Amino acid sequence: MIDETGRSITYLRLSVTDRCNCRCRYCMPAAGVKKVCHSEVMSLEEMAAVVEACARLGVTKVRITGGEPLARLGVERLVSLIHDIQGIQEVAMTTNATLLAPKAQALAEAGLDRVNVSLDSLDPQRYHAITRTGSLEDALDGLAAAREAGLGPIKVNAVLMGGVNEADIVPLAHLAKEGAASSVRFIELMPIGEAARWPQASFVPAERVLQELPELAFVGADGVSETFSAPGWAGTVGLIRPMSHKFCSACNRIRVTSDGMLKACLHSAREVPLRGLEPHQLVDAIAAEIARKPERHTMDAQHASQSTRSMNAIGG
Repeated sequence: MIDETGRSITYLRLSVTDRCNCRCRYCMPAAGVKKVCHSEVMSLEEMAAVVEACARLGVTKVRITGGEPLARLGVERLVSLIHDIQGIQEVAMTTNATLLAPKAQALAEAGLDRVNVSLDSLDPQRYHAITRTGSLEDALDGLAAAREAGLGPIKVNAVLMGGVNEADIVPLAHLAKEGAASSVRFIELMPIGEAARWPQASFVPAERVLQELPELAFVGADGVSETFSAPGWAGTVGLIRPMSHKFCSACNRIRVTSDGMLKACLHSAREVPLRGLEPHQLVDAIAAEIARKPERHTMDAQHASQSTRSMNAIGG
């Protein structure tokens, strides 16, 4: 499916829950969020029907997100349902990995191809301060279990936060240097949800990574990520710069929230309801929204995201 600007939309990010076992400071308030009623959340069958409609329109890759997707009961069955849909070539998941260790093998057997792990610090105390409730040991156990289960290539995603985790840039990057992850990608903090109220000093440009690791050299692009490496490194470092370098022209994705709302742009307030539609209506509704996908977002250092949802309710 081609949108009005000529972008080919092949990637669906499907949120399966807005709940999470962590309370990351840039994502959720300390007390958590108001729980959505069970009846307001799509069933696994409804989610599979949305994926099937997207596949009919040319989507080939599905990423399961949350909240924390492993907090959703039956997520292994959803993986299996999506894996069996004609046209879907890859099923991936983004997870904080703290619940992953006991589930990694079952997810692989269900058809999950790979995982991205959200990991903002390798210092136990700093990790707990960022996540409020998370255990670094659990996250690292999950990362190891993913490797053991063959859920790779594994990418680690770290959000850059000024005055919070700048000391973690080099240690995190060394996960890629040593081969514990195929890539460590540093993401610029975005003014969305909780972070929209953070001070300007919190927003660190991704260029800071290259200042800390001057041996890195540009080797190419991987979707929205600029990729760097150095001689002797087993993996790569990626920079994702939604603030300093907009990459809207290369965006090939759409998002569906756990309550069945289609978002063609992460930072737009516009959402289209998909629940209750027959299969042909789903296809028509998704096609119409892809066609009108915004050319670019308006978020920058002076303007917060226009999204009315926090990231936990959209999917990272």
